[in-house]
Amino acid sequence: MTKILLVEDHMVVRNGIKLLLESQDSFKVVGEASNGKEALDYLDSNRDLLPDIVLTDISMEEMDGIALLQELHQHHKDIKVVILSMLNQINYVIEAFEYGLRGYLLKNVGYNELLFALNHIAAGGRYMSEEISMLLLEQIRSGQRYAQHAMGIQTDFEISERELEVLGLIAEGYTNIEIADKIFLSKRTVEGHRQNLIDKAGVKNTAHLVKFAFENGILN
Repeated sequence: MTKILLVEDHMVVRNGIKLLLESQDSFKVVGEASNGKEALDYLDSNRDLLPDIVLTDISMEEMDGIALLQELHQHHKDIKVVILSMLNQINYVIEAFEYGLRGYLLKNVGYNELLFALNHIAAGGRYMSEEISMLLLEQIRSGQRYAQHAMGIQTDFEISERELEVLGLIAEGYTNIEIADKIFLSKRTVEGHRQNLIDKAGVKNTAHLVKFAFENGILN
């Protein structure tokens, strides 16, 4: 049986999810919290009954879902975290998965999909709801089309949204360490993005990369 801690500040929503989960033989709701701080307090006070999954909203007072995820990623890596939220901004999705998130679903998801996702995650998988997956795919495609048009180069040139973000911060003068801290990546990953951008642009160094980006309309 999969043990779940519910973290949701709207009691009606929380009760509805609890009723759904407890109607299934495979789930047991072992605790409830209205924000991230209460969730951490529960974990500290119930070390003999830790959940397998924390199902949490993002927008909550005192400590939101992203902050809770970061704490769990640091101190409770064995607990799987699933976000169930109204927020469909891709930046939240990307940031959350970088902190070990196992699933991201929107609150308009159907009951069957929610149950399937939780069972899949409990078995070791990851899951994004269909709407989030399509938004992410479209954003990636849009970023690639923009970069190809702006740079006026062959259509097989590809630049990711993350590379564009790193490029903008490079142009603002941030160091690799500062960029890593700002967008929650490792220094080595940022260095890799920087070198990939230099290679793709066919330039010799960072200064030429920034010049190239402005001259070709990638940055303005």
